[in-house]
Amino acid sequence: MHTHMPTTPFGRRSMSLGLLASQVTAQAVASDVVVHKWKVFQHIREAREAIGATDRALAILSALLSFHQETTMCADGDLVVFPSNAQLSDRANGMSPATLRRHIAVLVHCGLIIRRDSPNGKRFARKGPAGEIEQAYGFDLAPIVARADEFKRLAETTQAEKKALRVLRERLTIARRDVVKMIAAGIEEGVPGDWRGYRMAYQDLMDRLPRSASKVTVEIILTELSELRALVHKTLEDFIKSQNSNANESHNERHKQNSNPDSKTESEQSHAKKEEGEASGSNNVRTLPQRELPLNIILDACPEIRGLAAGGEIRTWRDLLATAQLARAYLGISPSAYQDACTAMGEGQAATVIAAILQRTEHISCPGGYLRSLTQRAQESKFSTWPMVMALLRAKLEQQRDGAGGVHGRSSSADGTDPVGNR
Repeated sequence: MHTHMPTTPFGRRSMSLGLLASQVTAQAVASDVVVHKWKVFQHIREAREAIGATDRALAILSALLSFHQETTMCADGDLVVFPSNAQLSDRANGMSPATLRRHIAVLVHCGLIIRRDSPNGKRFARKGPAGEIEQAYGFDLAPIVARADEFKRLAETTQAEKKALRVLRERLTIARRDVVKMIAAGIEEGVPGDWRGYRMAYQDLMDRLPRSASKVTVEIILTELSELRALVHKTLEDFIKSQNSNANESHNERHKQNSNPDSKTESEQSHAKKEEGEASGSNNVRTLPQRELPLNIILDACPEIRGLAAGGEIRTWRDLLATAQLARAYLGISPSAYQDACTAMGEGQAATVIAAILQRTEHISCPGGYLRSLTQRAQESKFSTWPMVMALLRAKLEQQRDGAGGVHGRSSSADGTDPVGNR
């Protein structure tokens, strides 16, 4: 039975509220609490970062636990162990005395053990007549018992955080793979888009990702990378939809032209084709996507408008609208004609038309009259900018394939006229 339990450290070691708090916690534990010392040690090892313990400190703790004879530890049992420095060093894989003292201090600071120093600082036990320990001076392992549940919760939390980080890293790896391969596919297939910008954005994100990133850092990078992946995917998806739409328009128009079995004169056939072209144009406009064209596709199809932009760059729709006003004046289009177009089509589509007219300005004798014609058709719901821009993109791709020889022939839009040219 212990006759006295020392509470202050020996020598020049100072007392602190943290040390006193550890002692209070150890004394407050119920007397019937029993724990398995190696299971608790496993929890401490898993949660060592949260506790603040080092690997070497845990090696010393393992050695101290080995001096406790029983596998289980009882709150009302003898929990003070008193090995000499030589014995402790042997069980701690030959750790030097200086290192031993330093990491014992870490264990005390973390509240894993309590010093029970004798008057002269030596570690020993005084036994009674029957051989029982009356008083022991050394290291008290009572905090291991008192905080066993806390260590278990910390270990579970640590494992959950590690699992969450592992899942985030898996998602990050998949997102990286998706972005890299979709960008490569877009470039190889000749899909119009700001692929250089996408690659630079991806590289910037990867430069910000450290080798050993925290959970918060991975979450931030993953969020931004997911947004980039969605943007790249949308660029490819929009191009695929536009290609399918153009293919359907061409098929429908051929079907309507070939489905009439009646023989007609040449003038009658010409008149019939004109009427069918107007009707199919109205129907096809309704089948085209109702949303705005992506800005990067417009700029890729109409790069000339960049030359009129402030600083030579158009990054947002607001930049395009402002530049379209300058292009309108440059083309000699009256403000009223442009305002009517904005009213009929919307500002975005009107600016897109201006960019397309500027791109093919050498083929258009009267830009103002051409814009008014398109405005009238927009008022009749017979106009969309999608075929116009897609035709410019196809012409650009054909020109790139043919080299400097130019484009052989021009594609027709949904209404059977030159996409950006004279009627």
